[in-house]
Amino acid sequence: MLDLSVPAVEVVDLTQRFGSVLAVDRLGLSIPPGMFYGIVGPNGAGKTTTLTAVCGLREPTSGSIRIAGHDLRTEREAALAQLGVMMDGLSLPERLTATEVLRYSAGLRGLDDGWRARAGDLLEILGLDAVPRTLIVEYSTGMRKKINLALAMLHRPRVLVLDEPFEAIDPVSARSIEQVLKQYVDAGGTVVLSSHIMDFVERNCRRVAVVAGGKMLVEGPVEEVAAGSTLHERGRVHRVGRHVAVRAAGPAPP
Repeated sequence: MLDLSVPAVEVVDLTQRFGSVLAVDRLGLSIPPGMFYGIVGPNGAGKTTTLTAVCGLREPTSGSIRIAGHDLRTEREAALAQLGVMMDGLSLPERLTATEVLRYSAGLRGLDDGWRARAGDLLEILGLDAVPRTLIVEYSTGMRKKINLALAMLHRPRVLVLDEPFEAIDPVSARSIEQVLKQYVDAGGTVVLSSHIMDFVERNCRRVAVVAGGKMLVEGPVEEVAAGSTLHERGRVHRVGRHVAVRAAGPAPP
């Protein structure tokens, strides 16, 4: 039974600056275990910057992050051990097959021999077992997404962090990834993802955060955030409302 007293991901006053640009502004999240959680918003909203900090790939300007109770700053190794990460831009060993990549990852993580059965299951459900001799360099975008997901899940993490997992992939790949994620959450795992695919978010996520301009605009159960409409429409309304408020509070035009 899941212990709901300790959030799977807890973010407090996360702030990220790049020079004079404020990319994330005192953002907070508390995501319980066993949750399918979505972060949505327009391009440049701060979604990827937030997830990059949660994954430990970038040191935030200020704020704190805890993964399954472990402080990412002071207990970094313990926190990262709970995470599986699927982010755009992470490189792969191009001259290896899927099985070889998973073997390499298992060796780096010091996993016991149980990784072999786990790898076989992941490759089968993701459809990569059909091309066992194909090198990563020959993979399509969809196949790369799937092997990255297999790598993220190989060590049985408690939390999966995924940045735009369905961007630029074919419907068949999308369905297999969705199936794996559903099974993972049903087994007690936590998924935190950013996505522009609102149909997927509405279909799968239990809670959602709408982010724009580095700020949290609204957060809650999907049906409450959608408020009888769709996430796409509600996100547009929230963003427009925020921009109107900013204009009203700012200096008068010349």
